Amino acid sequence: MISITTKSPYALLALTELGRTGGADPVPIGELARRREVPVQFLEQLFAVLRRSGIVSSQRGVKGGYRFARKPSEVTVLEIVELLDGPLGRDAQGVFSEAAGAARAVLAQTTIADVIERELREAGASMYHI
Repeated sequence: MISITTKSPYALLALTELGRTGGADPVPIGELARRREVPVQFLEQLFAVLRRSGIVSSQRGVKGGYRFARKPSEVTVLEIVELLDGPLGRDAQGVFSEAAGAARAVLAQTTIADVIERELREAGASMYHI
């Protein structure tokens, strides 16, 4: 079936925040969790997986935190989903297999940088509706 748990959306929220605010300096995971209203213990588990896979790197200490190990433009949303939730549509059949294929295509074409850009664009657009 097609299954995406809360892991992937939470990780995507945090990675988007990291991309928006991080730059070269590491960002504490508590700060990412607070800004995106994600439980910090849950985010720590997700970022441990992301670190082991080489998407983010960590730095310990007072000025510690996380930063991207790869460019956000090189990390696809599909990679995050399949890393945290397993292969999308693995056991899907028939129309569900087609739906999974369509979802995979969209997620494979969308990078973390694209999500950051979309979020910034939507935030700018919302300012006109005050």
